[in-house]
Amino acid sequence: MRDVVLKSTLASALVFSVAVPAVIAHDALDESGIQKGERIVFSNEELATLGEAVNDGTRKVSSLKEAASVQIQKINGDAQNNTADVYAHKGYAYLGTHTAGGANGGVRVFDLKDPSNPKEISYFAHDDVPNTWQEKVIVKSVNTANFKGDLAVVSVQQRNRNANTAGGFLLYDVTNPHEPQKLGFYEVYDKTAGTHELYLATQGNRALVFASNPYADYYSHGEEKDFQIIDVSDPANPEKLWEFDPRDVPGVDDSNFNGYHWNAPDGKTRAVFNHSVITDNNAQYAYVSMWDLGTVIFDVRDPENPVYLGRTDFSSDQQGSAHSAALARGGNILIETREVYVPVRAGYEESYGYTRIFDIKDKTNPKLLSEFKTDLTEKVEDGTTFANTVHDPKVQGNTLYLSHYAGGVYMVDISDPSNPVQIGQYSPDQGDVWGVFVDRNYVLASDMGQGLKVLVRGNGQNK
Repeated sequence: MRDVVLKSTLASALVFSVAVPAVIAHDALDESGIQKGERIVFSNEELATLGEAVNDGTRKVSSLKEAASVQIQKINGDAQNNTADVYAHKGYAYLGTHTAGGANGGVRVFDLKDPSNPKEISYFAHDDVPNTWQEKVIVKSVNTANFKGDLAVVSVQQRNRNANTAGGFLLYDVTNPHEPQKLGFYEVYDKTAGTHELYLATQGNRALVFASNPYADYYSHGEEKDFQIIDVSDPANPEKLWEFDPRDVPGVDDSNFNGYHWNAPDGKTRAVFNHSVITDNNAQYAYVSMWDLGTVIFDVRDPENPVYLGRTDFSSDQQGSAHSAALARGGNILIETREVYVPVRAGYEESYGYTRIFDIKDKTNPKLLSEFKTDLTEKVEDGTTFANTVHDPKVQGNTLYLSHYAGGVYMVDISDPSNPVQIGQYSPDQGDVWGVFVDRNYVLASDMGQGLKVLVRGNGQNK
């Protein structure tokens, strides 16, 4: 019976508690009404009854094997929270949480000294703002005039944007990951859900957060913007430096854009909001996933005065849905994932979301090199669902790792970016993989229903 329930949940993505407001989809204003909702969450005991994961790999990933699968602890009484994204830093995994179990699951910290036996050693950001969820966490070593150590930034999103709560992001000192210490909180416009995704980067002795605040422009009538750069060099006193107005992009202005709806040149009304952002290693350039405006590229070497360079584009029959990005080849190759969960829309190709690869040596003119689709991309008979779309990309060397919900993690050789080749897939039984992260000798995956997955190479020893 458990198997039947989970498959139904993934197919509809509409299961959520009737006692709380529905959880927004990644495009909260999408007319489909689909919600990511609260998926089936397994206990450790139930994990032991699942079948073995599919783990097929050739070439560079032939030795990659599952070393551990462990559910996060209950910290809110009997409520079992579920995982969202995953990050790793200095031998520790940091898992954000979604909304099952009433949300406020915080960030979970795992010691990965023994990858076959990860230990949950602490949690944080769970009790700072009630009725919120903490999806995204980034951890970096920071050295500024006001802070030296390991800094964690955590997205905070309201379950109900009209409630008397707040969204934004939290800052924690995790220099000792066993005892995280709160440092500060940055609040965005309170009628939005808050900060959905974010990125932390350093420029010399300066620390910056690049924040994605979906619908801030729309709900504030242009007073606040979806993409903001915040100086967190003093984590106790975050300071907004700059925010991006899409009306400054050629072809977008007040006459055809209201903060969300864009009357695009192709004749279609398209959604434009900031879903995600990354930078290169030195925070010279920012890559902002602006849904149907594509991946927008900025020179951010002067973070008070960024310069718009260019953006990716879509053909008229493609749903845009630029969701996340990753870089390869020293920042000359851009990986763009598109989260399309409604595969049939009038005027568009019938397809779930897939991956696109661009040459961005000239950042003012991204050139499409290839598109990578999986076996789930064209399963349109499955209907409206997040299960079959690609989600997040990560790159190590010439290997691309894609989290793919029901598809688990796909591994792709991008040695020739114009001809990507699938070389592996890791798919847990009844899996629902949100995030993937590559660190040292292991690959981490966060499964919304099953917790932390640890894949190791070779003998599994970290170096």
